[in-house]
Amino acid sequence: MKKSNISKVLILFVLTALIFNMTACGTKPEEKTVGDLNKQDSPLVIRLEGGDWGFPSPFAHYSRGPGMNKMRLIYDSLLEKGEEGLIPWLAKEWTISPDGREYTFVLNSEVKWHDGKALTAEDVKFSFEYFTKHPPVSDSLFIDGKPFIEKIEVIDENQVKITVNEPNATVLDRLGIVRIIPEHIWKDIDDPKKVMDLDKLVGCGPYILTDYNQEQGKYRFQAFKEYWGPTPRVDTIEFIPVSDTVLAFENGEIDLLDVPADLMDRYKNNKEFKILKSPAFWGYKLLFNMEKKPELSDVNTRKAIAHAIDVDELIEKVARGAAVPASPGYLPIDHIWFNPDAIKYKFDIEKAKELLKNKSSNLTLLISDNQKEARIAELLKINFAKAGIDLEVKTTDMKTRDSRVKEQNYELALIGHGGWGRDADCLREAYAVTVARDASPVSNVIPGYSNPQINELCKKQLTELDEQKRKSMIMELQKLISDEIPLLPLYNTIDYVAFKPEKYDGWVHVFDHHAVTHNKISYLERDK
Repeated sequence: MKKSNISKVLILFVLTALIFNMTACGTKPEEKTVGDLNKQDSPLVIRLEGGDWGFPSPFAHYSRGPGMNKMRLIYDSLLEKGEEGLIPWLAKEWTISPDGREYTFVLNSEVKWHDGKALTAEDVKFSFEYFTKHPPVSDSLFIDGKPFIEKIEVIDENQVKITVNEPNATVLDRLGIVRIIPEHIWKDIDDPKKVMDLDKLVGCGPYILTDYNQEQGKYRFQAFKEYWGPTPRVDTIEFIPVSDTVLAFENGEIDLLDVPADLMDRYKNNKEFKILKSPAFWGYKLLFNMEKKPELSDVNTRKAIAHAIDVDELIEKVARGAAVPASPGYLPIDHIWFNPDAIKYKFDIEKAKELLKNKSSNLTLLISDNQKEARIAELLKINFAKAGIDLEVKTTDMKTRDSRVKEQNYELALIGHGGWGRDADCLREAYAVTVARDASPVSNVIPGYSNPQINELCKKQLTELDEQKRKSMIMELQKLISDEIPLLPLYNTIDYVAFKPEKYDGWVHVFDHHAVTHNKISYLERDK
């Protein structure tokens, strides 16, 4: 064979091999990055730190934020939370009657459930009625243990009118965030808490759950191709187990990292990464059970405890500086109605002794098996001892601690959670004694504590529709609460997350929450 013919054969062989390899590799789609114009048709997969937060139906997820927000990827609501406030969602518009009792929602048309059926106004009516009979984990339809909806009417195929029993400053938010579920899936289910089948997780939200492993804490959400709303920018969201989040992030196993404060410089000065700062809407607080420990009913004892806590030390040694002192009035510094004039308690052991009248005391503190909580408890124990308080620390796992707090089975309890940025009615939910129509107490959220002035002001702000008047009441409430300190906020964390914008740059905070991964608009296209 001539040399020229041999060359042609070799070239043909190489081209054939290249085509074969390209075709073979195409059986597994490449992951794309936002800026990669050559791979626009390949799926964008975002991986995040996993952990089991329950089955993401409205009835079976764990009550903390990671569980709730996985569920909300699947299920949409009439309104959604945006960067500045509530925004239209399943409802494209709404009207409120002059007396504040009737809320009429106009639905977006052509919304489909994940199984292809059309969402109807009847589904919306069914959802509210079903949740009243079977309250979901995240329940906004009860106030003081009673439903506030008087009736629900379907006006036409795209309109629903909801009448409430009395005007209420929080009604729009409460109605707006209710997840809408399909009547054809749930109408014959009498015990929704027992439903654990993937095929029952039919929502009309932007994502479908395609895999869940409880033991490993793994979830996989796929974008719903016929989603009615903003186009999903992320094709697949995976929550995967990792033993070391920093190592997993640097190895590319996960795409977002809650940056430890002492590693901030590693990412802050590197152009490969982008860092977002969260508002201070997550925090630790100390709960007092005045029924189990009557001495805590004395406000001077509670103030002594406040003076015996060195919050600056907790922030330095536990939060590594990534926190701010919490307000004894509860609402944090980043809240729109934060009162800077709430009473503050400086670290002062001598003042604590004086308030305790130099009497010794012993208390038991319940904490979870979290390293930060253990460190907080250790520092509290040291300073309490100086003030004459012998503190015994009892440790259990987080879910058990949360259950014991709910059951009011503790003397002191340390607990950390989010949600500190939500509507200021959280003051009523945290501090007021709820009362039924027969004037008997329904719930005392702080065991053994009641203050008539706080109770009355909490009640008034709830039904005050004039925003400025309500704000004045909330400001006054914070001062009253800070003087009483029925529970003691310690500090609110400021989180920093790092990510590679070349891979994905859609992360955003909504107006009342601290975690960018906990809201669906982080994963969707949105108007600039």
